[in-house]
Order: sequence, then C-alpha cells, then structure tokens
Amino acid sequence: MSKKNPDEIHAHLTLQRDGFVLNAVFSAPAVGVTALFGPSGSGKTTLLRCIAGLERAEGSLTMNGEIWQDQTSWLPVHKRPLGYVFQEASLFSHLPVRANLEYGYKRIAPAERKVQLEQVVEWLGLGRLIDRNNSAELSGGERQRVAIGRALLTSPRILLMDEPLSALDTSSKQEILPYLERLHRELEMPVLYVSHALEEVARLADHLVLLEHGRVIASGALHETLARLDLPTAHFDDAGAVIEAEVAQQDENYHLTRVDFAGGHLWVSRLNQPFGTRIRARVLARDVSIATQPPQGSSINNILNARIEEIRDEGPDKVIVRMRVGESHTLLSRITRRSRDHLGLIAGMYVCAQVKSVALMI
Repeated sequence: MSKKNPDEIHAHLTLQRDGFVLNAVFSAPAVGVTALFGPSGSGKTTLLRCIAGLERAEGSLTMNGEIWQDQTSWLPVHKRPLGYVFQEASLFSHLPVRANLEYGYKRIAPAERKVQLEQVVEWLGLGRLIDRNNSAELSGGERQRVAIGRALLTSPRILLMDEPLSALDTSSKQEILPYLERLHRELEMPVLYVSHALEEVARLADHLVLLEHGRVIASGALHETLARLDLPTAHFDDAGAVIEAEVAQQDENYHLTRVDFAGGHLWVSRLNQPFGTRIRARVLARDVSIATQPPQGSSINNILNARIEEIRDEGPDKVIVRMRVGESHTLLSRITRRSRDHLGLIAGMYVCAQVKSVALMI
C-alpha cells in the first residue's frame, strides 16, 4: 500500500440515513480548489458537512497531516480550523458590513492572523460596501461576498463553500464569479467547493471529486477527469475540455488575441491582458469537428493537430471522441456515427481538430 502524502486531504467517511448512505473515499491536494461535483442528492453537501464536523460520520479524515478524526478521536466543529460559506449568506442583519467582517477577525490573535482585513476588502471588491450600516440592504451577490470575506477573516486552514452561487440569480452569479477567480489566484489555503454546475467547476476548480449516489466515482486533476469518457461528465450537453494557456500575441487589425499552450495555440476575441497572463479556456465537445486532412479554405481559425485516444457511442446517432493535443492536453468532440464511419476514425489515428468556439475564463 502506498504511503499517504501528508500535504493532502485524505477522507474515508461513511454516514447512514433513512434511504441514503454516504461512503466517500478520496484524496485531494491541500492547495487550490477541489470541487465536490455531482447531481442533486449525490451527497455533496452531506460530505462537506461531515468534513466540517457538522455531521458525525464514521471513518477517518486527515487535513495536511493533521488528524481531524479516526477510529479513536474526533475533533468537534469548533476545533476544526475551517471557514464555512453556506448557500445563503446568513449575515448578521443587525450589524453593519464592517462588523460582519470583523466578527471572527477580532477573535483571532493579531500574530495568528493569516488573512488581513485590507486583503479581503481588495480581493472581494468590498471597498464601497464596508461602511454600509445595514447589511440587510445588500444585493444577493454583495451579501455572499461579505459572507466569504467573514469566513476568510477567521484565518482558517481550509475554506469550505457549499454551492455559494446557487441562491443567486444569473446577474449576481456573473458579478461574483470574477471575485471567486481572484480568490483562486490569491489564496494559499485549500478550498473545497460544492457545486452541481459544470460551468462553475470548469471555471474555478483544479481538482475534481465526482459523486454519485453517495459514493466517489472519480477523483483527479480537473482537465484529466473531465476528459474521461467512462464518466457521466463527458456525456453532458455541455461536456468539454479545459485548457490552461497564456496570452502570447495581439492582432490589432482583426481584434484577436493568440493564446499559447503546450499543444499549440488558439485565436480568441481580443483580450486586454499583458503578454504572459495565464488564462483558462473551455472548449465544448459540440464546438469541435474533425478532419482527416488539413482543411483548405476553412473559416475556422483554430485547427489543432491531434491523436484520437478513444471513441465511445452516445446513443443511436452520435459518438464522443477524446483526442490528445500535445503531451498534456485533451479535447472532446461530439460527432455523428455517420461521420465517424465515413472518415474511418479509430483510436490511434492522427487528425485535425477544428475548434469553432472557445469560452475564456481569465
């Protein structure tokens, strides 16, 4: 048996309720954002509550080498150094915004504060909100940003977020996502992020833990796990691949930007970002077509050399194709069975992947 890495999260938690059994086993890095993803009822929130100590599960849990529970010990929630952000912001409505933020901050000794008030205000764009006297008058997105800030200011070793966008309307979600992306860049602590929205996960996560009926059916790096054809995520309507790239060239004439990655480059709509800026691109399977020869006279700007790794049927008329681009990136393509047979596509074949659209997440 391989030795566990102490700089990781290791969980083996079981909990039985009427009609539902949680039996979750996974490991995740103690850095970056790990998404607990799955459909409603899969056990995501229950697992997060068990990790927090809000539910008393059986089993073991180790955080960065520190035992939170095992066969002989169990840390209660108030002794687990975590911050918890719920679906609803649950601010203290009778307190001003600043007092909400300082609620936990003042209870941490100055020498033990890992996160400063000024940092949180900057990261979450709270400068124009912090002096509001009535937190009840904030919008849904503003309340959630304050709630996240309040959790961070307790200087936790890990931040748990339970579908923090699910109670927000579309406009509020779009407002808060850039702030969550900034936290992703700035925070040194790990984040466990519960969501049932694949777009959120693709935008924010580094590692994916996929749950189904109370069990972990897969756990791994986001870009690798999303591209596995044996998992349900590859067969969603919005299935696709995530590519990490950086800004490399500007075409002022056509208002385009070239972003480079280890397997090639993509031309995208103009980005006002300096060269070297890291970006995340999402390419949906429905936006990728396949040619067996370099196309001539095509309107598609992005054509990548690729090798087919796997093809799986999707119902009577479609197939999903996984392709390797370079050494470390994958693309998915959803095409008809007729196209597969007409082109003679098989695993191991070299092809040209034509990318019709790229969604950018900076």
